[in-house]
Amino acid sequence: MRPKFGLNAMQILVFGYFIVTIIGALILSLPISSADGTSQPFVDALFLATSGISTSGLTVIDIGSYYSLFGQIVLMLIFQVGGIGYMAFFVFIAYLLGKKFSKTTSTVARESMATDSHNMHMLGGFFLKVISFTLFFEIIGAVILASYWSREYTLPRAIYLGVFHSISAFCTAGFSLFPTSLVNYKTSWTINLTINIISIIGGIGFFVLSDAYNALISKINRLKPTRLTLHSKMVLITTVIVMLAGTLIILVAEQWPGSATLQEKVVIASFQSISASTTDGFNTIDIGKMSATSLVALMLLMFIGASPGSTGGGMKTTTLATLFAAVRASLRKKDRTAVFERKIPIEIIIKALTIFFLFSAVAAIDILIMANTEKATFLQTLFEIVSALGNTGLSTGITGSLSTAGKIILIITMFIGRVGPLTIGSAIFTSEKHNALKLPKEELFVG
Repeated sequence: MRPKFGLNAMQILVFGYFIVTIIGALILSLPISSADGTSQPFVDALFLATSGISTSGLTVIDIGSYYSLFGQIVLMLIFQVGGIGYMAFFVFIAYLLGKKFSKTTSTVARESMATDSHNMHMLGGFFLKVISFTLFFEIIGAVILASYWSREYTLPRAIYLGVFHSISAFCTAGFSLFPTSLVNYKTSWTINLTINIISIIGGIGFFVLSDAYNALISKINRLKPTRLTLHSKMVLITTVIVMLAGTLIILVAEQWPGSATLQEKVVIASFQSISASTTDGFNTIDIGKMSATSLVALMLLMFIGASPGSTGGGMKTTTLATLFAAVRASLRKKDRTAVFERKIPIEIIIKALTIFFLFSAVAAIDILIMANTEKATFLQTLFEIVSALGNTGLSTGITGSLSTAGKIILIITMFIGRVGPLTIGSAIFTSEKHNALKLPKEELFVG
């Protein structure tokens, strides 16, 4: 593709996701995909396909009743591909067939999954782990969920529900076949723990999973201890802090019914905090009835999102951790930014600042437009925008009533959130020309 069309790695990555989205939308718009045999409006089909490939989970219809079994399976395949990235399948198949990767393919693959492996064989091995981890945890989740639902439904239906919701949880997609998501199971420890654990595993990233796996194998085989990388440490610590903070805020801010026990409050609050921070998008309470403070907390969690190289979206936990470390170093008048006695390169700090700025800019542009196109309140509209940008899928209930313009804006926003504003920006502005001219420095006062 590069030699023929002159596309760089970033452009190929964006173009690939675009093609998968369009194909998914075309299939979902077919009469065979709907339960009543009618064609779905293409804008709505495109909305669902984009929501699936971005693993957002926002939907303008009840997928459990609107789509046929065929349509539901197509959507499930879309968010499965979206969760681990289409390049994972491409590299995995090529690796099994013993095919060599071109330099461009290698670059696209690394960018799609946030891995630093430049060795072709190691890259193929990494993606083999990606597929293995995905199947392993999705199967475990499906078995547990199917066993639980077998008490309510026939065995084939329970298995299907288990598989669908397990894949949706690991891919942090948040799609549910129940009209009210998981509200009916808000007090079920089995459902809550299974969805939470599977979502967290999917949300911390395959690099962290591989790192933890290697450390565990070294310990089991009594080899030389393998330390977790700085990336893994920052991901795990930031994830725990963000989730606990979100749980505490929701627990304190919500107006709980008098019949709710402390245990039920903690379970619900922690579930919604994990749902927002991993961007899985499931809910066990009516999001539209939550307090304003809780909604703002959820927006912050969705904006931060999961971790790099994961199935989740958002600005990413390491971006937040890097910005925090840089601000702390600046306030302490330090000439370098360090975490765990490791210096963070200035290039990484600039990248984190760029990501934060671009995410904020997209949200600001969206609200400027949708504040005029939608009839919902400002908080509801902003919540929908952040949910789309963070690829989360939580909603206050206004998705189905969005105007055509609002749907198109969110389609673009979900796509940007999935591919990444930095990737899209690089695809648009990256030039092969390098300017070697050295410019003079001059002071600039800020703040």
